[in-house]
Formats: sequence, structure tokens, C-alpha cells
Amino acid sequence: MDIFEKLTKRMGPIGEHFEWSHGYFSFPKLEGEIAPHMNFRGKEHLVWSLNNYLGLANHPEVRKADAQGAEDFGMAYPMGARMMSGNSKYHEQLEQELADFVGKEDAFVLNYGYQGMVSIIDALVDRKDVVVYDGESHACIIDGLRLHMGKRFVYKHNDIEDCRKQLERATKLAAATGGGILVITEGVFGMSGAQGKLKEIIDLKKDFNFRLLIDDAHGFGTMGPTGAGTHEAQNCIDGVDVYFGTFAKSMAGIGGFVASTKDLTNYFRYNLRSQTYAKALPMPMVIGLLKRLELLKNNPELREKLWKVATTLQNGLKERGFDIGVTDTVVTPVFLKGELLEATALTMDLRENYGIFCSIVVYPVIPKGMIELRLIPTAVHSMEDVQRTLDAFSEVSEKLKNGHYASAKIPVT
Repeated sequence: MDIFEKLTKRMGPIGEHFEWSHGYFSFPKLEGEIAPHMNFRGKEHLVWSLNNYLGLANHPEVRKADAQGAEDFGMAYPMGARMMSGNSKYHEQLEQELADFVGKEDAFVLNYGYQGMVSIIDALVDRKDVVVYDGESHACIIDGLRLHMGKRFVYKHNDIEDCRKQLERATKLAAATGGGILVITEGVFGMSGAQGKLKEIIDLKKDFNFRLLIDDAHGFGTMGPTGAGTHEAQNCIDGVDVYFGTFAKSMAGIGGFVASTKDLTNYFRYNLRSQTYAKALPMPMVIGLLKRLELLKNNPELREKLWKVATTLQNGLKERGFDIGVTDTVVTPVFLKGELLEATALTMDLRENYGIFCSIVVYPVIPKGMIELRLIPTAVHSMEDVQRTLDAFSEVSEKLKNGHYASAKIPVT
């Protein structure tokens, strides 16, 4: 069996219920905020899968800054990697403002968040060092760990006692190799919406010697009194040694950043391979990000609206008997019982007949026999959007319980 046959076999009979070639999504052109709607095959759909927490994607001031950046510099500048010919005062300004905002001495802007995290791990540890990480870490962390030539220990998700056990193992090994220990977790876990137990992990520093790296992609801009992140929300900014944030969620942009001490951040500038050997973030995006950060910091009402939408949605789901897990953030998972084919049929029904688009998560990300529908609220969703979604979820949940999706194909019009 060749590689293509293997891939086809893995997909199985899913095509009977789900059409892989979707067509095209397009978003309406608006003068103000981008609404959580998109056109699909000529029909408007309500979308709960947008990387636009604070509604900045089409904010008039953001669009003006993006356009001005493109007019002043074009899309090509700066034409080089940061350490060569790709630096600018705007990159440095963004870095200092980010560092100040998240409570660190310095920051380094990354052209892409995913590759940035991979390189951060690669730069922080060598074959003598040991990594201890959460079992539900994001794929970018896992890919970074695959490059690690030393030992790594995984602890059960958010299980501090198991983290302690793995730190005991890591400490013994590090003593033998002469290396150090890096602990990695997330500020907000993007699938479950659970916060990482940052304070409890930091408390373990009383008994163990390690550095803590957190991926706060979903926490930056949404968590804490000022939106600085999950470490701010948990009042443990100083205990986080290396803070990673992305521009792809709250900032509705591209790229990310890593923040730490001046010495360590300067080390990153010259040792992150995904940055050393790749072009710097283009000038229009950097200038647009400066405006996004300004709006994020100075407009708390955006974050307040986001949380109002999220809280209303989550409370409504719980009142209707839905299982939304342990989320204590704006990420809103909905857990249902069903098989893969039922999951795809249900989401197609939501899309085709209810006009609602949301992400679907199935095995192996979650246990077999379970379906997760992940909803990402934004500041531009309305209470009417929430009510419409709650009503639709009640109906498709009843269909699922009655076996409708196990036998019926959902028509695509």
C-alpha cells in the first residue's frame, strides 16, 4: 500500500457524510468592525471560528494604519532577516511596548508564532537539558520538543502532583547530565479553555530549580485586568521566565513575540533559527500591530464586550444542559456524545441548514465516542448571535440523541 492509499484509508468513509471540497468562504466588505459573518456559496453564515477576539480585524483605525504602512513602505520592506537588513525602529518600538505591557524587560517580535515557538524551545535547551511539559500542549510546542535531543517528561494535563513527580525525575537526570530544566505549559489551553496552573507550577520553584515558559496565545489580550495575559490574571508575572504571545488571536494579525529578561531576549535575537534564516515581519503589519496594541491597551470596553458575549453564551449553554467542560476563559467548548460520522453530519447540518459555522474536534484530540464543537466568541458577536446559536444547538443536540445523524445524510445545496 503506497502513501496515498494509506492516507485515503485513514480518512475512511467520512466522505459519505462530509464533502471535502467546500467551495469558498468570503467576508463582506464593511466600513467598520468586521461582523462574525461570512458568505459561503452565496449564503451568509454566522461564524464562531474567527481569530478576532477583540474585533480589531476590520477596525477603522487598524485599516487606516495598515493602509498607511503599505503606502509608505510597500509590502516588501524590510527586505531581510532581522539580524541582517531586516530591522527597523518600528520593530524595536513594537518590541518595547509589548515588553512593557506584559511585564518583562524586553521582547523579540517573530514573523510567525508557530515557527517562533518551535525555535524558542530549540534555542533554550540542548542535549544535556530536560524538558517537563503539559500533556495537552499545543502542536507548536510538541514540534519544538521533537527537535530536542535531550530527555523530556510529560505530566498529566494540569496535574500539579504529576508535574512534581516529573520534576523529581528531571532533577535526577539533570544532575547526572549537568543540564537544566525547562517547564512548558500554556496560559489558556485553546481546546478546553482551561487556564494553565501557573501559580501552582511557580510554587514548585521552592523545591526545584527550573525555568518556566508559557504559551499564552489565547490569553494575551483577553486575560487579566488590563489584558496583559494569563500571568497577569493569576498575579504571577514575575514567576514566568519566558512569555510567548501571538498576534493571531486578540490582535487579528500575523506573527508573535517572546518576552523575557534583556539578556535572554537578546540571546533569542541571534539564536532563533526560524527568525535568523527568514525574512522579518513586513513593515505594514508591524505598523498595523502598533495600532492594534494601542487599541488593545486603551479600549477596555472591547475586552468587556468579549467577556459579556462569552459569559452569556456559556451560561446559556449550561442552562440548556450542555457540557462545556472546565473552561474559565472565553474559549467555549461544547462536548457531545457521538461518532466521527455523526460529528461531520451534525456540523454540516449546522452549516447548511442553520447557517452556523464552528470548529469540530474529534478523536484522537478527544476520546473516541465524543464530539467537541469549539466556539470562539468575539467582541463583534451580538446577543442575537448568541441566542440564534443556543437555539440551533438545542435542535441539533436533540437530533443527535435521536440517532438522526447516524443514518441520514445531510444534503448540500
